[in-house]
Amino acid sequence: MLDFERRKAELKRPRMRDRGIYLLPNLFTTGALFAGFYAIVQAMNGRYEYAAVAIFIAMVLDGLDGRVARMTHTQSAFGAEYDSLSDMVSFGVAPALVIYEFALQDMGKFGWIAAFVYCAGAALRLARFNTQLDTVTDKRFFQGLPSPAAAALIAGFIWVMVEYGLTGDDARWLAAAIALFGGLSMVSNFRFYSGKEINLRKSVPFFVILLIVLAFILVSTSPPEVLFGAFVLYGLSGYADALWQLLQRRKQAAATAPLPDREK
Repeated sequence: MLDFERRKAELKRPRMRDRGIYLLPNLFTTGALFAGFYAIVQAMNGRYEYAAVAIFIAMVLDGLDGRVARMTHTQSAFGAEYDSLSDMVSFGVAPALVIYEFALQDMGKFGWIAAFVYCAGAALRLARFNTQLDTVTDKRFFQGLPSPAAAALIAGFIWVMVEYGLTGDDARWLAAAIALFGGLSMVSNFRFYSGKEINLRKSVPFFVILLIVLAFILVSTSPPEVLFGAFVLYGLSGYADALWQLLQRRKQAAATAPLPDREK
C-alpha cells in the first residue's frame, strides 16, 4: 500500500526535465528560427540567393538541436514545442513567402494559392508529426515528406535559378508545381527514409568516412545543383517506395491466388 501511494505521488510530481529550459539545444533552435526569419527579410529585399542559403542553414541547425539534446540528455517539453514553432517559421512560412516573392506573385490567385498550399501542408505535417510522435512503430521512415526536405526543394530551386541568371518569370509554372508538390507530399502517407537509426556514437567502417568526405567534395563543387538534385531524388523516393510496395503486393497476391480449375 505504501509503495502504491509513493508511486502515485511520483506520477503527480512534474518531472524536472519537462519543466527545465536547457540553453544548448535551444541555441540551435533559435539559430534555425533566425535563419528562417532572415530568409523572409532577404526575399523581401530581392536577395533570393541569400534567402535560399539561409533556409539551408536553418536545416543544418534544426538537424543539430535534436541530436545535441539527446546526446547531452537535455530534452524537454519546452524544447520540443519551441522546435516545432521554429520549424513552422523556417520550413513553412519562409519557403512559401520566398517562392511567392520570387516567382508566384505575378500569377494572381493561383500564385498565392500555390504558396498557401505549401504553407498549410507544412503546418499539417508538423501537427501530425507531433501527435503521432509516441505512436510511430517504425522509426526508420517518416510519414509524409519532412518539412525541412520540402523547404530544401524550394530553396534549391531558387538557388539554381539565381545561379544561372534566371528570374522567377522564366519558370513560374515550374515554381508553382514545386510548391504544390512539396505541400501535398508533406501531407501524404508515403514513406520517406528518416535516418534515425544512425548512431553517431558507434564506430563505422573506413569507407563510410570516405563517402562522407566525397559527399562534402561533391557539394563544394557546385552546391546549388548538387543540393537541389539530392532533395529532388529524396522527394521522389517516397513515391518510388510506394510503387515498389504496390508491385510487391501484387506479386504476392498473384503467387498466392488459387489456380483456375481446368475443364475436363
